[in-house]
Amino acid sequence: MSAAGKTIVITGATSGIGEVGARELAKQGARIVFTARNRDRAAATMAKLKAANPSADHKLHLADLSSLTEMKRVASEIAASERRIDVLVNNAGAVFLSRKVSTDGLEMTFATNHMAYFVVTNMLLDRLKATPGARIVSTASDAHKSGKLDFSDLQSEKGYASFRAYGTTKLENILFTRELSRRLQGTGVTANCQHPGFVGTRFRQNNATNIFLKALTRTIMSFGLKPEEGAKTMIYLASSAQVEGKSGGYYNKCKLEQPTAAAQNDDDARRLWDVSAKIAGFA
Repeated sequence: MSAAGKTIVITGATSGIGEVGARELAKQGARIVFTARNRDRAAATMAKLKAANPSADHKLHLADLSSLTEMKRVASEIAASERRIDVLVNNAGAVFLSRKVSTDGLEMTFATNHMAYFVVTNMLLDRLKATPGARIVSTASDAHKSGKLDFSDLQSEKGYASFRAYGTTKLENILFTRELSRRLQGTGVTANCQHPGFVGTRFRQNNATNIFLKALTRTIMSFGLKPEEGAKTMIYLASSAQVEGKSGGYYNKCKLEQPTAAAQNDDDARRLWDVSAKIAGFA
């Protein structure tokens, strides 16, 4: 498989590895359908996509993916407007320095980084299953090693630490991928996730209001990989013939890698799926 002629849906495509991935896949000949929160940044991304592949009818859908209502709305709109989806890239994500709660009462890291993947994917599954060789690619992270899945406190009400909350959602991304892959057996659709590396992007600064914290995060992120490097594994999983038919894997630097034992716990993966379905109103 190559990206030429494919329709690829990407969340979180207006900055960092999402924008680079969208642009590079468009250069390969893909048509990009992407979601964004900010209209101005979305317009800038659209201009880059049109420059990369002028003949494709790229599409933008504005949505706040921390809201269950918005997740469902935008996924419904995409499902209604796209006859086929060759690749879904779940990439939208955020880090919150202090505990915040979504409009649904969910902790914001959990809502944005896990529930958005779960809801959007489930609502696009019919389109994916109807497209031969369709793929689902989700951005996880090596940060999953710092995560701890506590089903009695999924919303971090007992105590909140920014990096731990982020790491837990990345652990959830891997468990989600494992259970999704299991459920997709026999459909022809594959699901994999990837670690992009420590990438210098703007998403960690989104909610930093303290001037010192903004400066600190800028300094830390200046040591990260450039998004062009970080996007390579995403692009590989979305377009390479080498992973055709392969599913349920966690990839780093375009190679299959074993995540932590916690990230390979299939009982937790099934339980997380069931809990997420109830939160989403699917069960």
